[in-house]
Amino acid sequence: MKAICVREFGGPEVLKLEDIPEPRPPQSGEVLVSVKAAGVNPYDTYMRAGAYGARNPALPYTPGSDATGVVESAGADVNLKAGERVYTSGMMIGAYAEFMLCKSSQVQTLPARLNFSQGAEVFVPYATAYRALFHVARTKPGETLLVHGTSGGVGLAAIQFGVAAGTKIIATAGSDEGLKLIKTEGAQHTLNHSSNDYQKQVLDVTNGRGVDVIVEMLANVNLGHDLKMLSPRGRVVVGSRGSVEINPATS
Repeated sequence: MKAICVREFGGPEVLKLEDIPEPRPPQSGEVLVSVKAAGVNPYDTYMRAGAYGARNPALPYTPGSDATGVVESAGADVNLKAGERVYTSGMMIGAYAEFMLCKSSQVQTLPARLNFSQGAEVFVPYATAYRALFHVARTKPGETLLVHGTSGGVGLAAIQFGVAAGTKIIATAGSDEGLKLIKTEGAQHTLNHSSNDYQKQVLDVTNGRGVDVIVEMLANVNLGHDLKMLSPRGRVVVGSRGSVEINPATS
């Protein structure tokens, strides 16, 4: 079968299309899926670059954890049949291939209203946003939510969950196209985080009180500023792409 293989860490050029053997037949509790679409997440690029620390995969490997496809075959004790449309929440081998082998717990039925491309964007972005909002920040209806850098997958998922949960949403993006998109998704207030005074705008929107919850995608750049926009007992849930330093005297 055709698959993307990574035999050395590096930039996109290390992604090589190769012919490799098809996965073995599924055993009990396993599913073989014919891949129709695969998602690309930031941590996929970190792994490819060898920048994911102890979680770097052993070489060589096939990337990808989010995907959609059709069940090719299933082992015993699996309640899925050949031909069913599914999406994945992880797999035993990578998703950038014609076929992937999964545990049955990693395969879910794809709702009829979603196409394969949409389904390949479900697990990592939406599970991340849900955990950030409700498991970690314990966001409540009526609270004010700031989603910072919202036009990516996790940010859009956070807006959608925030709307469903009854929060008041302030969302930021860095382009006119991004601002239009997050407004369409349900943000009541949209701000350009490239503006020099966007932090003041956040405080103005909340009449100086600040926000209850911030979902931050780039804490290594923004966390110090985020702390100044929080209401009393506010919470920040962070993603980061580098080290974070906070000076308590100025934050």
